[in-house]
Amino acid sequence: MVLYNFKKLTVVPSGPALVDNVLSKTQRKTPTVTHKGYSIGRIRDFYMRKVKFSQQMFHDKLTQILTDFPNFDDLHPFYADLLNVLYSRDHYKLALGQLATARSLIDGIAKDYVRLLKYADSLYRCKCLKRAALGRMCTLISRHKKNLAFLEQVRQHLARLPSIDPATRTLLIAGFPNVGKSSFINKITRADVEVQPYAFTTKSLFVGHCDYNYLRWQVIDTPGILDHELEARNIIELQSITALAHLRACVLFFVDPSEQCGYSLEKQHSLFKSIMPLFANKPVIVVTTKTDLGWEEQLDESARAMLESFVSDSGGRAEMMKISAHEEVGVTEVKNRACDRLLAARVEAKVRGKKVQNVLNRLHLATPKVQNASRTPNIPASVLAKRKAAAQIAESDDEDEMMTGDNDDTAKQLEKDLQEENGGAGVYSMDWRKLYQLQKKDWAYDVMPEIVDGKNIADFVDPDIESKLHRLELEEDAREAVRDVQNDAEVGGYRLVTEEEMKKVKQIKGKKVMIMAESSREKSAHKHRSAIQRNKIPMRRSRLQGHLEGLGLRTEEASELVDRAASRTGKKRSRSESVGHSVARSESRGRSKSRSRSVSLAPSDGFSNVKQKAKAQEMERKRIKTGVAKYSKKGIADRSIHTKMPKHLFSGKRGIGKTDWR
Repeated sequence: MVLYNFKKLTVVPSGPALVDNVLSKTQRKTPTVTHKGYSIGRIRDFYMRKVKFSQQMFHDKLTQILTDFPNFDDLHPFYADLLNVLYSRDHYKLALGQLATARSLIDGIAKDYVRLLKYADSLYRCKCLKRAALGRMCTLISRHKKNLAFLEQVRQHLARLPSIDPATRTLLIAGFPNVGKSSFINKITRADVEVQPYAFTTKSLFVGHCDYNYLRWQVIDTPGILDHELEARNIIELQSITALAHLRACVLFFVDPSEQCGYSLEKQHSLFKSIMPLFANKPVIVVTTKTDLGWEEQLDESARAMLESFVSDSGGRAEMMKISAHEEVGVTEVKNRACDRLLAARVEAKVRGKKVQNVLNRLHLATPKVQNASRTPNIPASVLAKRKAAAQIAESDDEDEMMTGDNDDTAKQLEKDLQEENGGAGVYSMDWRKLYQLQKKDWAYDVMPEIVDGKNIADFVDPDIESKLHRLELEEDAREAVRDVQNDAEVGGYRLVTEEEMKKVKQIKGKKVMIMAESSREKSAHKHRSAIQRNKIPMRRSRLQGHLEGLGLRTEEASELVDRAASRTGKKRSRSESVGHSVARSESRGRSKSRSRSVSLAPSDGFSNVKQKAKAQEMERKRIKTGVAKYSKKGIADRSIHTKMPKHLFSGKRGIGKTDWR
């Protein structure tokens, strides 16, 4: 876990911006108008409120700055030295201290002027005291604008620093510039460090992360270090020195024996010896890079001895490995070896600590005493007797099988065999009922269980249920026979249809279907003219009437059926037909002048009698009347919806002006 997150520091405003912010907020958040009728006490409270509000705003802003910025005494030594390298420790502390002093002075100014405002005797004096108090506060903040600007630069630089956890497992890469450090970290992590063929490409610390042995590892790429005195090193080099001094990590010191980095092997060895004190209590691996250039064959004896001195001068704490980042040879091996050595070093450090000794003092390992007495197995006599009897029975069964010739070793059939016989896996389903442990094995395959909800089903089963069911079936057959005989009689004044009439009805329906099919074909063939031409209507009527007469109907009955079919289909009659029907209707009216409209019924109306028809008409009138009264309609044909005023025209306050948009 990262201990410090400098990216969350609040932006430090400049001096003028802080003054403008506080004054504008004081104007917006406090009352702004005094009237002539106010008493002097109310006027004092008015101006004291403004002074206190401004003091509180300055106090909160400065407190947030002082709280967000880290304290050097509480920082980890790595971060403390890193901040001292990047910025002056004294300048940093001085800036924060001066802001803390300014905060206390502003509090004192507000306290003094509030005391003076309590004794002001006029509006003018209260106003002058308020202006003096706010002016002194703003002047005090303006004097510290350089400190605010310096802290803003520090904040911006801290936000650009990588998030480094000093306590986690870390691999630290160090060496001369341009020896292949950035190429190595790009290979083992996802860090995108810039790689260029010139020195000091990396000017700050870069952090990457990798995984090894199910653990997360932190890899830090440091800027290049030159071989000269500590006082002569610049800020870029001091960052690397700080990381080497304070981070508990495995150090990977990179060496370029091909000398293409621009520095000789002797200088690289001298640098290794000069920073050797920083490697105390840390595992070190000397990594020789750029093996793809073939420098191993070009080295002379002195150069080889110089390479071996890297390991010998470290006192046995360092080991040497070779890599080629360009060809990715040996990169993974170096990473794994460094992780293993760091894990071992961390375990050793924990074992040497005081906490381990405290834990070991609380542990007690019990070791049993060794006994020389031999322990032979003790089997009861009853068990031995049963084993002997079972062996005798098995021998007798084998002898019987030998005499009968029935020696089948696979007498017991397994579920696997049953599965293969019955279709294989996915088809065969095991019979679990045969494994039921019941008093009788036949009970396992009962359709109905014996006990349900703690009750015996046999107690509720009638033993004579079969005979009773047979008697019920006979009684039902008798009732159906009586119903058939009754249906043969005339019911409700209508006679039943015979089989011959049913056949004729089926033939009529079949002919009707044929006519409809022919009509649809004509419609599809003649889309731009009427479906039935006027010259074909009489021909079709005569054809249908002739067919009905051929089935045995009288001429009058066939003509009546044809007219009824024409009226149901809604076809337009010819002029002669309409005249004939109108005459027939007038004659019917003449014959039934005294009868009401509802009395003249036909079986085709769907009602069995006149009373039922009258009741239906009365219900229809009530329905129409209810709809008209409920929805304020003029009649059943009134489908209009009255205009309703929208709700937004009548909601909200009404003042002077238009209200149609509210």
